[in-house]
Amino acid sequence: MLDDITRRDGHDAREAASHPATSPRPLPVDRAFTTARGRQAGLSPKAMRHPRFAIPTPGVRLPAHLATDLRARAEAALLVAPAGSALSHSTALRAHGADLPARLDADDQVHLTVPVRAVVPRRAGIVSHTYAAPVLPVCRVDGLPVVTPEHTWQQLAGTLPPDEVVVLADALLRRRRPLSTLEELRRTVTGTPRGTRGLAGMRIALTLARAGTDSCMETRARLLLVHAGLPSPGVNVPVLDARGRFVAMPDMTYREQRIAVEYDGDVHRTDRRTWLRDIARKQALEALGWRVFVVTADDVYRYPERLVQRVRAALRERTPAR
Repeated sequence: MLDDITRRDGHDAREAASHPATSPRPLPVDRAFTTARGRQAGLSPKAMRHPRFAIPTPGVRLPAHLATDLRARAEAALLVAPAGSALSHSTALRAHGADLPARLDADDQVHLTVPVRAVVPRRAGIVSHTYAAPVLPVCRVDGLPVVTPEHTWQQLAGTLPPDEVVVLADALLRRRRPLSTLEELRRTVTGTPRGTRGLAGMRIALTLARAGTDSCMETRARLLLVHAGLPSPGVNVPVLDARGRFVAMPDMTYREQRIAVEYDGDVHRTDRRTWLRDIARKQALEALGWRVFVVTADDVYRYPERLVQRVRAALRERTPAR
């Protein structure tokens, strides 16, 4: 592709031929490169303005088909970042594959954390943050430096409402391929200096976070019940029949009262297989005497009182007098 562009620009080709001092260095076909590297490969400024290249940030070019690719854009940002920089904040969460709260999911800029004394010019498409600690907790994800999940949680805690700090903690503690543990989050809180923005929210979040959730909306539904004064339900606890056979794993359960709360996203409505599986699970639970509440986004955002009243009434009805 790159050779093709150079061949089409006759003037550029003649100019390159008249300066044969060094052999052009080949460029990667599917990765970002700096304009300086492009010149070394024999591309003129005009060639690097070709529509086949996107400009994720000044001084960097990216094959146009990768213009919206997170990894490619992140790699592009790191090409012009100070030494010791790492992907952070919402960009780090995406790199780790975390389920992002809505307000973070809407942020499509590349976030970098850089050493506090680094010279960081403002660049379009890149948001730079600084760190003063001697060492920034970083791991490698697909070869790129990324702030660890726990430290990313710490970075974002000061920018999010209290419940979203819990939602983010749960996202790291998810049931499938968890990115962290409660113990690791506790160590992060313990190691955070007093006075750090968001520390109070992190401490509160530790008392409310639960390992083993499947989605941000499940967490929001659970917090809705807890904030209303109801007991904290179990999270993804298997339900067995009288012979010890697996029946279902509801999102939330009050085992003693045999109450299950299931959050259904839109896929539960639009995907027929999921819908049929939901019906079978609900029927199996009800056959064992369970009461099943199906919760939607409307229940969480528009009619939270209705959900709380229904679950509270069921708990009162099914809790034996003491």
